[in-house]
Amino acid sequence: MENYADIISSRIQLKTQHVGNVLKLLDEGATIPFISRYRKEMTGSMNEVIIAEVRDLHEKFLELDKRRATILKTIDEQGKLTPELTAKIEEAETLTELEDLYLPYKPKKKTRASVAKEKGLEPLASIIMKQKEVNITGRAVEFINDNVPDVESALQGARDIIAEWINENKKARDLVRWHFEGGALFSSKVVKGKEEEGIKYNDYFEFSEKLSRCPSHRVLAMRRGEEEGFLKLSIASEEGKVLHALEEFFVKGVYDVSEQVRLALHDCYKRLLQPSIANEFRATSKEKADEEAIKVFATNLRQLLMASPLGEKRILAIDPGYRTGCKVVCMDAQGNLLHNETIYPHPPQSETKKAAHKLSSLVQMYKIETIAIGNGTASRESEQFVKKMRFDRDLQVFVVNEAGASVYSASKVAREEFPQYDVTVRGAVSIGRRLMDPLAELVKIDPKSIGVGQYQHDVDQGKLKKSLDEVVGSCVNAVGVDLNTASMHLLTYISGLGPQMAKNIVDYRAENGAFTSREELKKIPRMGPKAFEQAAGFLRIRDAINPLDNSAVHPESYTIVQKITEDQGVNLDTLMENENIQEKIDINKYVGGSIGIPTLRDIMNELAKPGRDPRTKAKVFEFAEGIFKMEDVKEGMVLPGIVTNITNFGAFVDIGVKQDGLVHISQLANRFVSDPNEIVHLNQHVKVKVMEVDIARKRIQLSMKEVGGESS
Repeated sequence: MENYADIISSRIQLKTQHVGNVLKLLDEGATIPFISRYRKEMTGSMNEVIIAEVRDLHEKFLELDKRRATILKTIDEQGKLTPELTAKIEEAETLTELEDLYLPYKPKKKTRASVAKEKGLEPLASIIMKQKEVNITGRAVEFINDNVPDVESALQGARDIIAEWINENKKARDLVRWHFEGGALFSSKVVKGKEEEGIKYNDYFEFSEKLSRCPSHRVLAMRRGEEEGFLKLSIASEEGKVLHALEEFFVKGVYDVSEQVRLALHDCYKRLLQPSIANEFRATSKEKADEEAIKVFATNLRQLLMASPLGEKRILAIDPGYRTGCKVVCMDAQGNLLHNETIYPHPPQSETKKAAHKLSSLVQMYKIETIAIGNGTASRESEQFVKKMRFDRDLQVFVVNEAGASVYSASKVAREEFPQYDVTVRGAVSIGRRLMDPLAELVKIDPKSIGVGQYQHDVDQGKLKKSLDEVVGSCVNAVGVDLNTASMHLLTYISGLGPQMAKNIVDYRAENGAFTSREELKKIPRMGPKAFEQAAGFLRIRDAINPLDNSAVHPESYTIVQKITEDQGVNLDTLMENENIQEKIDINKYVGGSIGIPTLRDIMNELAKPGRDPRTKAKVFEFAEGIFKMEDVKEGMVLPGIVTNITNFGAFVDIGVKQDGLVHISQLANRFVSDPNEIVHLNQHVKVKVMEVDIARKRIQLSMKEVGGESS
């Protein structure tokens, strides 16, 4: 494969020139967020998803060519590389096709066929394979020797060789694959004696489904059951049909010699072909399931990271609990910890009055504007306790999803931020900060611990990490960060930076004070021209000398804005504040060089709303009164809830009890739904109807049909 741009463009229907530009930019060290935002003319305005697809295909083809080179070299060293074989290997477009061509030449351990060849039986196998010999028994006698005691031993050895030939035949393997693709069954059975211990897998104790129709979550669930020792899995196609098709291809004669080929064929299928192709399909089904699960996780993570921020408010955050009390922290509008202590409003202490007095005092003392309550143990009781109180001001009360807060509180990042405080204080601070800005806080937590995945521990961990890291980076760059307040962890994800550069920025800031311009970034150690180019547009400076430094306009485009202001006869501040002037600007006048209409439109959007946060503002949500535990939930109730997780088979909704309920995909809407994301998104406020409550199995079945389920 010589021209990757041509191949990729034809594969995903893009212009070759645009694909070539993307590959060139990536090779030069440009990041996907940068290319998507600031190189639209070069890419035809590709979004991040398409750019990532181009990159992934390119990497796949590079790996394919690397394997191709290894195979050609290996076969050549054996002295068996012919021009015809070289052409076939060069033309192979998939790894499977390459490996099939390589299989006959692949170094093997001792096999039944290799043993038979050592006994000199390969000529007999060739005679049998031609299927023209009338008296095959007579010919087999000629091969009896010290290592081959009789005719049957000779014929058996020849059949072993033929079986290996058939197994290594590309057409035979493709034929079996075709049957597997259309009709292979994915089956599971319970391991004898494990019925009680593996009861959670009872749906798969005797289960069979076409592999092509088996959804990713089921594939992963069954594989987990196998790995835990409760299930036995198998993948098989209808043997009779496959063997019949293979016989039509390989069995040609009518003499006894053809029966030898038939026997070899049946042995080959059961011993070599079927297990080999079944393993191949096991691997590909796992790979597809992984991809789907990772896609679900990435979609959920993006929605969670882009959740509505409350913004800069003075917050009192509560990490609720019973026996150990409720940890309370007060923070200023920038998320700095001002005060912490513990109150005990719930049993067993039940110091309700004392706790109420303390909260009132803290609200007044620290001029609190908002209260955030974690949604863990004692959350509903704490929410009720707070809402019954009368403060000296109006306060919004938010229940915050605290998934992952405990992971953060025990992490190195948390210890560095709050070395003098224990995990309970750090956890409460995390709850408050994630209300202010979910993105800035959640980037400190391993995405796998945030609780929005589907079988995240069962999928390929390398691919999962790569995907989730890219989602985090995409979200951080989409929002942009305040250069003077962003944590080192947040800065790490900015295009072109990374951990060391982020640390250098924080160190410089601590030593020299707040940045006043993007140009000042060039004073940072190791901030070369390339890093500056990649990062500058995503970094914001409030109250900067140049107002554009608090926008997404890239410094490379400042001269264009300057030309526009000169042509309009106004200064930059006036241009950014006056919509009438902006509406009169003919952007076509400024097209030239590498600057086209897409970039000019982005510039005008930024001039109208500089540094606009793409996220919506946070809204208060209230659970139903009197619903605190599963026993309070009754069939037929219509309740408000918050979407906490989305999978391929439905959405999980928090209705105010410890156990989230499931809205199955069939219950999401009064129409067919192929993807739950068509109907719901994370943190969405919905109304649900309770269909079933199973306290013993801790399951709540919900429906959004006919209850006006789709909400904010």
